[in-house]
Amino acid sequence: MNSLIKSGVKASAAKYYARHAQAYVAASSGRRIATHSAGDVEAWLAERGRVDGMAAWQFVQAVEAVRHLLVMAAAPAADGVDWAFWREGGRTLAGDHPTIARSSAPAPVLPDRPGASAGPGAGDRLVAVIRQRNYSIRTERAYLGWLQRYLRFIGGGDPARAGGVQVKAFLQALAVEGRVAANTQNQALNALVFFYDQVLEQPLGELGAFARAKRPQRLPVVLSRDEVMRLLAGLQGMHATMGALLYGTGMRLMECVRLRVKDIDFGYGQIVVRDGKGQKDRVVPLPTRLVVPLRVHLDKVRGLHSDDLALGAGAVYLPDALARKYPNAPREWGWQYVFPASRLAADPRDGTVRRHHVHESSLQKAVRAATRAAGIDKPVSCHALRHSFATHMLEGGYDIRTVQELLGHSDVKTTMIYTHVLNRGGLGVVSPLDRA
Repeated sequence: MNSLIKSGVKASAAKYYARHAQAYVAASSGRRIATHSAGDVEAWLAERGRVDGMAAWQFVQAVEAVRHLLVMAAAPAADGVDWAFWREGGRTLAGDHPTIARSSAPAPVLPDRPGASAGPGAGDRLVAVIRQRNYSIRTERAYLGWLQRYLRFIGGGDPARAGGVQVKAFLQALAVEGRVAANTQNQALNALVFFYDQVLEQPLGELGAFARAKRPQRLPVVLSRDEVMRLLAGLQGMHATMGALLYGTGMRLMECVRLRVKDIDFGYGQIVVRDGKGQKDRVVPLPTRLVVPLRVHLDKVRGLHSDDLALGAGAVYLPDALARKYPNAPREWGWQYVFPASRLAADPRDGTVRRHHVHESSLQKAVRAATRAAGIDKPVSCHALRHSFATHMLEGGYDIRTVQELLGHSDVKTTMIYTHVLNRGGLGVVSPLDRA
């Protein structure tokens, strides 16, 4: 207990740490802690992560308790366990997480006859039409939020009786009084145009001139090659592989955490990114340097999956009713997440015990910590690795259309922003100071 407190554990939590440590020792059949291997530790943590009813914070507490025990016992296994995976990967997906929120509740039923009046069910009708078009859950939430704000703006009246004048006034108020960013105002405009056009079937037509939020010219945060290597060197275990994938392929954060085993093609040296932004699939290169680390990682994940199957679990979430169409698919190896959570959790939809993908905040926190450790002063996020991928590809001589395809951009203008941060930037101009 005293050793735990001296190492930074709060006194109020020390007794619970001790209980977790005692449970670990009791399961070791009398073997000395110093002789335990990393595999022994991870097997116990995996079993602990299958305990029904254990909250995420309790699991993290168990992981930290065993880590402290091994460190105090000077056990070599303390250095061989991927503690970040077991600690940060223990956070479960909440019912409103974008991966599973769409199927957490049934979609509203769209009336047979649209009618002229939206009434109090305007939000339900909007959601129903959005889901008919299979838009992303993020778009659904954003559009619904803007509709609710607009309804408050017009005093809760029937939007079918309002129109372009009120929409124009709302957008102008956002810019003048709310001082929102240009992208925010454009999103509100898109949401209301969609609502009137697709839900009410009363197109707004030309809105005319109104106060527009000023669009700032922002450049993406790009790391130099040296900074990228220093950052990646500060990541450990699973996070190191994930960070290298973001930089080596240009994937977005959620595309990485939702990656399935079947979409890694070692034979052709490529990764298929499924259902990316805009519901588009694309192919990105599999970095040769990641082949061995990925194979080693997948061997560990496969063992975890096999143990789950033996206990009657082992299912994974499948979107768009695929689980009904292919009832055996959720337990097949190919459909499993490449980066699974370190513990099982009850699915918020139906209570089924599943192993979801690791929470994205896990990698975000690891990247922030690695950035500080590397002494990088730039405001680095996971997306900065994608920006760096694009910039370094262009620096390497690849044409912009190729980079556009790899990033999954619909318009090459989006990709062209990276031409402004190249080493040969400034339109190739050499400073007069360098000519002196």
